[in-house]
Amino acid sequence: MPKTLPLIDMSSPVCCAPVAAGVMSDEDALHVALRLKALADPARVKIMSLLFGSADGEENSRDLAAAIGVGESTASHHLTQLRNAGLVESTRRGMNVYHRPHRDAVAALCAVLDPNCCS
Repeated sequence: MPKTLPLIDMSSPVCCAPVAAGVMSDEDALHVALRLKALADPARVKIMSLLFGSADGEENSRDLAAAIGVGESTASHHLTQLRNAGLVESTRRGMNVYHRPHRDAVAALCAVLDPNCCS
């Protein structure tokens, strides 16, 4: 059985020294690892790609499920993982849930991995 990582609050963007700055603390490494773990699935990478490429800046769950070729419950599972990692924000409007990338969180993760990536 795989070891489960502890649950931590990941609602705000990751905030720590860049990986290249030296050895990270255990806590900072865990924060980065949990966010990367959320992205470590091809369906989730495709969802992020679709959200970043959306003309409206957001997509509903049904359209995302159809675009990646999975059922709505599977798409919902992936979106929950991305939301728990702080990488996606969601809003319910009526019977639909709309999702958008949490751009600051993604930019912060990129900056932790490579401080020169966003300059």
